[in-house]
Amino acid sequence: MSDASTPKVVIVGAGPAGIRAAATLVEAGLHPMVIDEGHRAGGQIYRRPPAGFVRTPEQLYGSEAGKAGALHALFDRLAEEGRLTHRAGSSVIAMRDGQLHVLGEGGLELVSYDSVILATGASDRVAPIPGWQNAGVYSLGAAQIALKAQGVALGRRIVLAGSGPLLTLVGAQLLKAGADVAAVLDTSSWRQQIRGFSGLAARPLVALRGLTLRAKLGRRYHAGVTLERIEADGQGVAALRWRDAGGRQQHTPCAMIGMGWHLRAETHLADLVGCTFIYDEQWQQWLPKADEMGRAGNGVY
Repeated sequence: MSDASTPKVVIVGAGPAGIRAAATLVEAGLHPMVIDEGHRAGGQIYRRPPAGFVRTPEQLYGSEAGKAGALHALFDRLAEEGRLTHRAGSSVIAMRDGQLHVLGEGGLELVSYDSVILATGASDRVAPIPGWQNAGVYSLGAAQIALKAQGVALGRRIVLAGSGPLLTLVGAQLLKAGADVAAVLDTSSWRQQIRGFSGLAARPLVALRGLTLRAKLGRRYHAGVTLERIEADGQGVAALRWRDAGGRQQHTPCAMIGMGWHLRAETHLADLVGCTFIYDEQWQQWLPKADEMGRAGNGVY
């Protein structure tokens, strides 16, 4: 444990970035505190199920199983050796004057820091369509979390809609788990996708994995669709009305709909602590302004 003269560094988020940051600090002789909403480190992308869960890492993480296992083992070892403090099941709800307001199972607590690293990841970018407020409509991320953490498909017959890599990934993961995926509806056209495909030339293995997953979706996958409305009955979602790339009306009965249009950085804490924001044209989002060392404010990284 560090003494009073050692800088107190707190990391918010125990996903891949938070875990690597913690390991780097430990190697430098520091004792960081890692605060995370999950009960086990891993974040959303490498979210871990409860102990004793029967699905294997290969089933949960696919080609990323080795990387996920290595990160989990690294964090667990550092925590067991007492080289970091892990505050699991806790949420940072405010930041001010060098203190974090942390809400955990024991209530609210103030945690002081000299430096704080925000590794809060990303969340789904969701756009409203008529009927989206009905029971049975989730984000793609929520569908993936339920599958990874509890082995649950959030509906007997599923339609996924949106665009971006997560749409294909969640569809393939649900199919692999045995879920009934009726359709995967991509609002981006083939032309748009081909135009952006050149950007993946620097990462051919990633591109190949994506194409392999897309192939597994088969005829369930439709590009260039237009979403019209979600129909519901007294039990929740009942069907999705949409138009295909040729403008033809389609009606797909379902009990669950997962939606998401790429991801957006989770920036609430950076905003609360007073970081300067700039608009990023590439990501179409306001993001914290940081220097080459990752500094976004006084003691904030």
